[in-house]
Amino acid sequence: MREIADPFATRTGVGTPGSGHLGFARVDGATALVRCGARSPLRVLVPRHRDRSAWAFLATYGGGLVAGDRIEVTIDVGPGAVAMVATQAETKVYRSPSGSECAQVLRAHVARGGSLVLMPDPISPFAGARYVQEQYFELDEGASLLYLDALVAGRTARGERWAFEGYRSRTELNVRGTLLLGDALVLGPRPGASLADRLGRYQALAVAALVGPAFTGGASALLDSLGKARAEVRAPVLATVSSLQGGALLRAAAISAEHLTRFMRESLSFVAELLGGDPFQHRW
Repeated sequence: MREIADPFATRTGVGTPGSGHLGFARVDGATALVRCGARSPLRVLVPRHRDRSAWAFLATYGGGLVAGDRIEVTIDVGPGAVAMVATQAETKVYRSPSGSECAQVLRAHVARGGSLVLMPDPISPFAGARYVQEQYFELDEGASLLYLDALVAGRTARGERWAFEGYRSRTELNVRGTLLLGDALVLGPRPGASLADRLGRYQALAVAALVGPAFTGGASALLDSLGKARAEVRAPVLATVSSLQGGALLRAAAISAEHLTRFMRESLSFVAELLGGDPFQHRW
């Protein structure tokens, strides 16, 4: 697995600490990672830089985010290219003694005929953590996207269950310049009702959106299977799926990270054919 980091920053226009850029293109019948750079504390690991699809994994020095950290990543997927971007492990968000937030911002553009699979491991905020996330996706006509966004309760083995101070996430998905999806999640304590009490027995949350021609079959399968299934309140995973123009939106809450992993791996198994490999293998 190659690491591409600071030495490439100047050539790729990556300047501020924590910033990075990934550019994928179709070259001689295969997808290649043709542009890549990152500034500390961000790292980019590339186990598959040229193949049926190109894969890149994001990581940070220190294994997580501390108060004041800001990670900004841009992704460009060219016409006909197939890219998968994930993380090396779950993103730990450490306690913020000062009350400052840490943030991650992602901007991605997918050209006509291109496909992007964004599948990071879950965010895991520790007790006292404050985290903000923003994701912006721009798809040209005929482009495809699958993104998975997951959150776990924290270090539950240490009794830190939904004990963070604040979590805010915002996602915008535009297709041909028109807003297709705007999604936001705000979580945190409030007087008289802890977040742990409000979320009950659930330990992990996730949302996945899939749109575009590469995922038409997968979206239809999800709508057929989960759309017709009767929700069981006491089941280990509570899931719902709704239709998007040209795709589907999947939401799930699970009683453990392991149950969420199993459910998502089964629900999104169709993506392995597009990528030429299982993105969940040895991960999540």
